[in-house]
Amino acid sequence: MMRRFLTILLFLPALCLAQSSRRYLGFDKNDYPGDELLPGLHKTFAYTGYWLNNPPGMSSNPWVGKRDRVRTAGFGFLILFNGRLDADLKGKDAAALGKVDAQAAIAAALRENFPAASIIFLDQEEGGRLLPEQAAYVGAWIDTVSDSDFHAGVYCSAISVPDGTGKISTALDIAKRFATSDNQLALWIFNDQCPPAPGCISKVADPTSGGIKDARAWQYARSPRSEIAASCKGGYAADNNCYAPGLPHSSKTQIDMNTSNTRDPSAGR
Repeated sequence: MMRRFLTILLFLPALCLAQSSRRYLGFDKNDYPGDELLPGLHKTFAYTGYWLNNPPGMSSNPWVGKRDRVRTAGFGFLILFNGRLDADLKGKDAAALGKVDAQAAIAAALRENFPAASIIFLDQEEGGRLLPEQAAYVGAWIDTVSDSDFHAGVYCSAISVPDGTGKISTALDIAKRFATSDNQLALWIFNDQCPPAPGCISKVADPTSGGIKDARAWQYARSPRSEIAASCKGGYAADNNCYAPGLPHSSKTQIDMNTSNTRDPSAGR
């Protein structure tokens, strides 16, 4: 009996290592796909993006009140709050707006019954080095969320762009400016440039392959296919959209694809 117990103990580290190295696919989209599609989507995807406020370009939020249904269908979460574009920040108190929006994100997460310590990602759509007003806004948002019962994250570009004599990505700039041991800032990066992106295929790659060390998640395919992903041939449909594998093509199955080392990147279950 003792010999068997020792064998189990020796096996446990290898087992834990194997579990920690697993990777999981997820999807996100602005429009809610519909309750009827959740079982089909869960055949491929372990988690989904979940908007707390109106997604970009939309006048309402179709995800409101859907957390229980999404969770019951087996999904983990990437909890997302739509941030402000630079045009909305210029000439204003950007830090004050960042604090107000962070408070709105916290309130929405509580209304949706997300548990304490969930990660809320700020959607920073514009790429390149942050402008002063953008830095003030993002910094205030991160500080305010980090001071709550939730953790702060940022969704942003990991695509390198010219910056003076070198190059920079938004994700690298944000990590250097704001990531500390205290706020445990999480990054959900997008980089659909091929390589490193594989195209619109079900590839459970290491999320750090997108260009940022310790990225929580990597969005590697977007729909419709962006100009920077023009060379990505794999998986995209003739209309340049990325659709969920195994499901009929429609606006409901048009998605972005992500990979992560956890089946619940926001710890929102």
